[in-house]
Amino acid sequence: MPIRKPKPTSPGLRFVSYPDFAEITKSEPEKSLTEGLKKSGGRNAYGRKTSRHRG
Repeated sequence: MPIRKPKPTSPGLRFVSYPDFAEITKSEPEKSLTEGLKKSGGRNAYGRKTSRHRG
């Protein structure tokens, strides 16, 4: 696994190095581990609009 060294844009980054996880990371997440986002359309648990300009 290669070591990454960021550009020293601040004094703290000058001596930093960290592993590069590109070899073990896929481009997209595992489908069975993901879950869809719950959309509410600006409505609360009672179904009333509580946020303006949404939905």
